[in-house]
Amino acid sequence: MRHLFFGGVHPAGRKELTGRNDPVPAPIPREVVIPLRQHIGAPCEPLVKPGDLVGLGQKIGDGPGMCVPVHASVSGRVLAVEPRPHPGGGTCMAVVIENDYQDTPASALTPHLDPEGLSAEELVSIIREAGIVGMGGATFPTDVKTITGMGKVDTVIANACECEPYITADDSLLCTYPEQVLRGMGVLMRVLESKRAVLAVEDNKTEAIAVLEGQLKDFPGIELKVLPTRYPQGAEKQLIQSVTGREVPPGGLPKDVGCAVFNAATFASVYKAVYEGEPVVKRIVTVTGEAVKEPKNLIVRIGASFEEAVAAAGGLTDDVWKVVSGGPMMGVAQTDLSAPLVKGVNAVLCLSNAQNGESGHPHCIRCGKCTEACPMLLQPLYLYRYEQAGDLAELERLHLADCIECGCCAYVCPGKLPLVERFRVGKRTLKEGKQA
Repeated sequence: MRHLFFGGVHPAGRKELTGRNDPVPAPIPREVVIPLRQHIGAPCEPLVKPGDLVGLGQKIGDGPGMCVPVHASVSGRVLAVEPRPHPGGGTCMAVVIENDYQDTPASALTPHLDPEGLSAEELVSIIREAGIVGMGGATFPTDVKTITGMGKVDTVIANACECEPYITADDSLLCTYPEQVLRGMGVLMRVLESKRAVLAVEDNKTEAIAVLEGQLKDFPGIELKVLPTRYPQGAEKQLIQSVTGREVPPGGLPKDVGCAVFNAATFASVYKAVYEGEPVVKRIVTVTGEAVKEPKNLIVRIGASFEEAVAAAGGLTDDVWKVVSGGPMMGVAQTDLSAPLVKGVNAVLCLSNAQNGESGHPHCIRCGKCTEACPMLLQPLYLYRYEQAGDLAELERLHLADCIECGCCAYVCPGKLPLVERFRVGKRTLKEGKQA
């Protein structure tokens, strides 16, 4: 094999816009909107009502089953519990809190400066109560992933590749707070009883690599693996193949090949929950792109709006085309900048009209480039054809469900087909058909 994983592309990185910037605190908003759905699974039920006083870190939403609690990111008074815009699209029930600017603490978590005496079950409980999810954007509950991996994982992988163009939130985290990531890795190594831990980073992060090499002498159980830059190396299955040579089977999970992958920011959140008793109430967000005046990495409170994050980066230029939650390959375009930043939002990308690559007349020329680029070895040109025809049987036969929506096919398509958009629709249709 010429590459460590199949397919992939080399889009322009554009990380120089924010790559050398340490994260700076964004102005604390006058009010925050905390959606009760910030994870894969059942949404939370509100634990507060309008008029209630809440403290910083107080649990304000929770529920049974695969549900992760949410917490107040400021102290103050609950103004409303009502539907509000969600960055993933549509609306979602949310708790609106008026900030009293006191940051009166109310976290139920207890700091453990030496967590060695805690059992695996106690650590998992802390992780859940802290509301930790996949902070790279997947938002899968970390406690569920950890529980299902117990006894099945020999390799824990920290995903610090951050292969999407423009985004440098994890790079900034590694340069500024490397110990948080490494200590968080130590916690999950203990829980999973893994024999090996690997922090994987792409070779375009030279400053972070130097910082980590200096830190790792104090963490003998963790190794650093520098990988050649290639998108989508940060995708879970591709990263496992790059690091271990193992291939996750179609329909399989990382634990099926003895691996567990967590984003670097997830490990940092584990550290803060266990060592500092802090739930997820803030995170590093890259605000960048050619259509924002002062690109930077910001430390923002969960529930601050996209509009406020953009304003903290100097505001939009007059040439703005689109504002995206996430990166240009897998991000979600925003129609309402009053939507709040949630746990899984690692970037706010402001694109100018020069980045508009859409076509008014998309057309497949059957060149096959999409098939060469697909890291999952799928056939996007046929998937697109059968989705357009509504042929669910063929979509299932061609494994549409294995599509990771990385956007490689759309990136290389000379006909500018909306491939990922149609595949998302096709996957929803397949799921609805199975449930019917």
